[in-house]
Amino acid sequence: METLAKNRSFGGVQSVYKHRSEACGCDMTFAVYLPPQADLRPVPVLWFLSGLTCTHDNAMTKGGFQEHAAKHGIAVVFPDTSPRGDGVADDDAYDLGQGAGFYVNARRDPWKPHFRMYDYIVTELRGIVQGMDGIGTAHGITGHSMGGHGALTIAMRNPDMFDSLSAFAPIANPTRSDWGRKQFSAYLGDDEGCWAGHDSTLLLEERGWKGDMLIDQGTSDQFLDLLKPEALAQTMAAKRQPGAFRMQAGYDHSYFFVNSFAGDHVAWHAARLT
Repeated sequence: METLAKNRSFGGVQSVYKHRSEACGCDMTFAVYLPPQADLRPVPVLWFLSGLTCTHDNAMTKGGFQEHAAKHGIAVVFPDTSPRGDGVADDDAYDLGQGAGFYVNARRDPWKPHFRMYDYIVTELRGIVQGMDGIGTAHGITGHSMGGHGALTIAMRNPDMFDSLSAFAPIANPTRSDWGRKQFSAYLGDDEGCWAGHDSTLLLEERGWKGDMLIDQGTSDQFLDLLKPEALAQTMAAKRQPGAFRMQAGYDHSYFFVNSFAGDHVAWHAARLT
């Protein structure tokens, strides 16, 4: 594993790494913030999954997580959103291909050889992170937009691996949205029965979540019709799922929104992980 960057931040260290991924069959880049408390003891981990077009860098530099993570003594992992490279399939559209992995394992060519982001996050990268000095065994997960979709679905499918769950403006019902139907058809095929395991609204209805969850959504989000937050909120109410679904007045879909509530989410996870 190659270290690409290492910077002091709020008494801790923000690092960026590159490694060869067996799951994705290409080089992958990810970032880890270790708070100052990691010098003294293993600390809990919060995974942040980013959205469409993003890399590890967007949330790392714009999300404002480091200050809050240092305050609460929690590490933060920022994975990339898809495989990348000259030999990796791509598409001219921003919402398919490189930068748009949707945290699934592709079943269709030309995506199948590399687009295995579910396995990458759940198995390969988790194993790498877990082997790092200063990393504890308690893990939480959150994400934004496509990454919010990834966080919710991965946690609900793997409740033994995650102890806390939240999301920022998640793609909440992708099987009923153009942000989902297009990508699931391309990656998974036309059998919609295979799509349900990657839809947080359907997973919540079927499996529920073992704890409470925190969802923040801006009321001025320009992508509300694609995100379909009402589907997840209604299912939370119908299932009597513990948690908070907060509609934040005037906020859009940008990292200004994520940054504004990053402190709330880090504190939420820290309280459940420590």
